[in-house]
Amino acid sequence: METVVGRENMLSAYKRVVRNKGASGSDGMTVDELKPFLQMHWAQVKEQLLKDRYKPQPVLRIEIPKPGGKGVRKLGIPTVLDRLIQQAVLQVLTPIYDPCFSKFSYGFRPGRSAHQALCQAREHMAEGKRWVVDMDLEKFFDEVHHDILMSRIAMKIADKRILRLIRSYLQAGIMTGGLVTQPVKGTPQGGPLSPLLSNILLDDLDNELEQRGHRFCRYADDCNIYVGSRRAGERLLSSLDKFVTNKLRLKINRSKSAVDRPWNRKFLGYSVTYHNPPRLKVALDSVARFKGKVKEAFRRGRGRNLKKFIMELQPMLRGWINYFRLSEVKGIFEELDEWIRHHLRCVLWRQWKRNYTRMRQMRKNGISEKRAWKSATNGRGPWWNSRASHMNQAFPKKVFDRLGLVSLLDTILTFNNNLRTAVYGTVRTVV
Repeated sequence: METVVGRENMLSAYKRVVRNKGASGSDGMTVDELKPFLQMHWAQVKEQLLKDRYKPQPVLRIEIPKPGGKGVRKLGIPTVLDRLIQQAVLQVLTPIYDPCFSKFSYGFRPGRSAHQALCQAREHMAEGKRWVVDMDLEKFFDEVHHDILMSRIAMKIADKRILRLIRSYLQAGIMTGGLVTQPVKGTPQGGPLSPLLSNILLDDLDNELEQRGHRFCRYADDCNIYVGSRRAGERLLSSLDKFVTNKLRLKINRSKSAVDRPWNRKFLGYSVTYHNPPRLKVALDSVARFKGKVKEAFRRGRGRNLKKFIMELQPMLRGWINYFRLSEVKGIFEELDEWIRHHLRCVLWRQWKRNYTRMRQMRKNGISEKRAWKSATNGRGPWWNSRASHMNQAFPKKVFDRLGLVSLLDTILTFNNNLRTAVYGTVRTVV
């Protein structure tokens, strides 16, 4: 505990909490109000921690929709002060636990990422493991057994103050609609400690799979195990069901878990082709969710200046392509680029409203007067015209490039060529 409340550790934790920002907890304190609070009360809080008298405040329960509208995900938002203390504890515990975790565990670990998990999964498949046990733990964060988790933590942590502090965070009240309830199990998603605690508990699963000699990738509670046949996968899933139930007191969600070909499943938003070796590609569900977000942005952007709207669209496009840059199937990015440009042309057509304005704008962009008037008065709707040849000719790709629109295809081609330059020392154009 002395290490946790040490000046350097607390200063580092404070910087991280401020950088992450985040919503207020049950006490309403914002991140901006944390520093003045600490200047007045830190000595008292520190003494409570050292003397094992600190009591966390209830977490604020919020619900966010899951991707695809399939239910809601329950998050527990700790107060800013509790986020600070959890972050300080995390910084002390991570160097103790992380070196002992499995090399096939990638979620919420320093120096590890979802991209590394995907590359490892592709490697397993390239080695001939052409069946996957896609295992989903039912309501994992809501079902964590406190006693089992605390017993795992106590194997490495001797300071009873730390153990009691962690348990108090597990048992902190949950505020929903102004009412506080006491949990008997689970670790709320939303606090800095929750990811580490989940890895500590699921390390038993990793060790079991390694002892059996299986090839797998786990990212938090998302685990894929790669085997050589359907029969082997079904036997494994059945035995893991018993292990997870008896050893971890958790449940495998049979409706979401399956033994199947990898190209029929998705992992971390990606799928693969059936080629040998397999190639990573964007899963269809990921494309559908991306389109839904872009459509919502376009609905908000109607009637606004096109260049400013494109600038506001950039972070979404860059963030999405940055995550899916490992995709080795490029056709979807070209299709999405065309789809986005059609939407932008549709925005323009709607903004022009009058036939005379539409004709004038097309004339300004190189369409003949006769064709411009015929196109402006064709009686078709905005989406049809946005896909028609006159709008494609008047507003080709280079126009949107000048306005600063990110091209998903160009971005991923540049990334792949830079990668090949770094590996081979020469540029190889990806087709």
